[in-house]
Amino acid sequence: MSRQPPIRIGARGSKLSLAQSGLMQARIAHALGVPTGASKEEIEAAAPLIPIVTSGDRIQDRRLMEIGGKGLFTKEIEEALLDGRIDCAVHSLKDMPAQLPPGLILAATPEREDPRDAFISHVAQRLEDLPKGARLGTASLRRQAQALHVRPDLEIVMLRGNVDTRLAKLERGEADAILLAQSGLNRLGLGHLTRSWLDPDAAPPAPGQGALVIETRLEDAHAPWLQAVSCRETTIAVAAERGALYALEGSCRTAIGARAVLDGARITMIVEALTPDGAQRFRRHGEATLSGDNDIAEARKLGLKLGAEVRAEGGDAILLPE
Repeated sequence: MSRQPPIRIGARGSKLSLAQSGLMQARIAHALGVPTGASKEEIEAAAPLIPIVTSGDRIQDRRLMEIGGKGLFTKEIEEALLDGRIDCAVHSLKDMPAQLPPGLILAATPEREDPRDAFISHVAQRLEDLPKGARLGTASLRRQAQALHVRPDLEIVMLRGNVDTRLAKLERGEADAILLAQSGLNRLGLGHLTRSWLDPDAAPPAPGQGALVIETRLEDAHAPWLQAVSCRETTIAVAAERGALYALEGSCRTAIGARAVLDGARITMIVEALTPDGAQRFRRHGEATLSGDNDIAEARKLGLKLGAEVRAEGGDAILLPE
């Protein structure tokens, strides 16, 4: 067993966040020297999990853009990191703002789960099959805009809350269909509920969707245990997607989709931004061959380039009015 001091892991207190953090807790403990098959107590001793309730979890009746944006899912956790109350944080990468507080870094990204958006409904097999004027539940401006681009007749119902809450609202008939991240459903053992998926090329997911990320203080970024839990391919792909996010000044007020796929040294990418009503869509495709010298920086450069091109074309049209 390693003599490495325990690594305290901060995470949101939602059921999905705790499930995701639990997966990473075992990986981190193993990287610290806890043997495979160790007891829950041994894992907890090496990498204790510390739930932290965030403002985004407390406020469930309004869109994130109305109450401060994505940062409300990370603010309290990042404060605990900076104060030294925890040593790292596990996040869904799609929930991370384009810019981080000074002194913090996204230090490791493990293998990505399914990045697609899942369509769940009791009245239709696909989004395209919904009856005219059907109610689609989502709190995501991107999902709203992408759905309205295909089906402008749909009524969008604001649907926040954890996965169980959204599924319960669907069961109560508050919406005819909902869109959720397939990765979250899979991690909760609910993947079987999906009726179909949005085509990730026609409707690219949020930058980083399906990926978890470990955030640390800058001075801890090169710890050996972080390298042990990171996936090179995922790290390169999400670097491109977050480059596009940064170039587009991505927030909860912009409907942005980005998908990067790595095949050997070749990375291909789609970036899009839509007007909130889905009427206009601005897209760019691009690719690059990575040199092997600094693949992460080269992938980010591709994302920055495509994102800047979309931003230049879309202008203020892609921003939700304040």
